[in-house]
Amino acid sequence: MMSTPSNNHSGVSVEVRGLRRSFNNQEVLKGLDLVVRPGEIFVIMGPSGSGKSVLLRHIIGLEAPNAGEILINGESIQTPGVMNKYRMAMVFQSGALFNSLTVGENVGIYLTEHHLRPPEEITRIVAEKLETVGLKGTESKLPSELSGGMKKRVAIARALVIEPQLILYDEPTSELDPISAVVIAEEIFELNRRIGVTSLVVSHDRDLAFGIAHRIAVINEGEIIAIGSPDEVKRSSHPVIRNFLHADFKPQ
Repeated sequence: MMSTPSNNHSGVSVEVRGLRRSFNNQEVLKGLDLVVRPGEIFVIMGPSGSGKSVLLRHIIGLEAPNAGEILINGESIQTPGVMNKYRMAMVFQSGALFNSLTVGENVGIYLTEHHLRPPEEITRIVAEKLETVGLKGTESKLPSELSGGMKKRVAIARALVIEPQLILYDEPTSELDPISAVVIAEEIFELNRRIGVTSLVVSHDRDLAFGIAHRIAVINEGEIIAIGSPDEVKRSSHPVIRNFLHADFKPQ
């Protein structure tokens, strides 16, 4: 499934420089540096508690670092107005759907709440994005009527409504059965292939990472211990990576 990034990308670059973050005197991120290229599927892997999700929240602007900076297309997100300049969306681990709203209302909520489009146009956009993720005709359903995989796809459709340049995924295949996990991985891959959006994925799912990533970074205890193509990471001799990828994993 893996391929080179789309040449017709609409994505942005992301650069992390010397990022540090502490909680209760415990340093969680220890001077991270990495660059995500426009239109790339970049996967961040690592053991539980290694700092993956904390990094993701900093990139989307939900948390501020103690030191270091994050740049989108070369502009620091700490500069006033920069976060509003680029279209970024996040697909949360739980999907984060509103149970009291229908699928259609969940997908269109950003456009509706900010009065960005007339109602009939929002209806058209919602239908288009649901069809994109294989959920045509589900607008009137409630989240309680959906499977876990369908909820994740609704969350992706909601992200697509804003025509994002960057999508951040936090454990997109967690709590899914293997078949549903494959569907979500294929959806991320196909979005990159069709529209070239930059995708930054935090995941413990080895099959997803080595199946769709252009590059992978492995984080351990707040530090990047490997970064490169899937094949390069597979060949790493670092003991933490060997343990994380399981003892029976053999480089190809």
